Amino acid sequence: MKHVFHVVTDRMNLGAMQVMFRLKDYGGAHVEVRAVEDYKFLNSSYVPVLRQLESANLQRFYFENKLENATKDTNNMKFRNPKYLSMLNHLRFYLPEMYPKLHRVLFLDDDVVVQRDLTALWKLDMDGKVNGAVETCFGSFHRYAQYMNFSHPLIKERFNPNACGWAYGMNFFDLDAWRKEKCTEQYHYWQNLNENRTLWKLGTLPPGLITFYSTTKPLDKSWHVLGLGYNPSISMNEIRNAAVVHFNGNMKPWLDIGMNQFRPLWARYVDYDNDFISLCNFGA
Repeated sequence: MKHVFHVVTDRMNLGAMQVMFRLKDYGGAHVEVRAVEDYKFLNSSYVPVLRQLESANLQRFYFENKLENATKDTNNMKFRNPKYLSMLNHLRFYLPEMYPKLHRVLFLDDDVVVQRDLTALWKLDMDGKVNGAVETCFGSFHRYAQYMNFSHPLIKERFNPNACGWAYGMNFFDLDAWRKEKCTEQYHYWQNLNENRTLWKLGTLPPGLITFYSTTKPLDKSWHVLGLGYNPSISMNEIRNAAVVHFNGNMKPWLDIGMNQFRPLWARYVDYDNDFISLCNFGA
């Protein structure tokens, strides 16, 4: 199979990433590196998140370092991180428009390690669904009620609070089904309604859960094991059997705070002989 990897970064890092990918051969695979700024349709007249970022209210919420802001909402301080409004974070909602000739695409976050062949995903019968994802709920955890404000009448009316959440990070998207279901329009509809953050706080998972509410196909859990950036109790057996492991959380393996038992899963793929990589001073 001919593999094409579509890597998207920002203008500032584009040159460095293009050079990095040209330094090696990837077994015949083609690596396309583009900057988010190259997608001209992603502007504030089309993208609600960019328009909202221009609003004075949201800029105050993020960038005014006032004491009352810091103390008033301490439970939700993590949602004040501007990464939740980064266009790179919200690109996942525009895949059919970014790649209009593609029928299917495998979406991978930048903090995952692929441990085994993913070809079988391309043969998957998606049953007309848009998003193939691993479900994350167990007991009462990671249900829709945890991600959205069910005291809001619109949320209460449209969604089941006990519906099972699923994970971003390794998702198989049927872009033809996406176009047919008009998922990007759905995302825009809800993102516009949430300008005052009354439906959900921030981030891409809640609008993802909303957008693909009835169009997600659950994948076997061994495809995607999460939590290597915050949960030290994941079993090594579960990790060994995983197709993709995901260092979601703050304890990334390239940082000093990364967990020692999980770091080798990432470090074994780092080319420490590369002059540029050695300058990064990663801990092996």
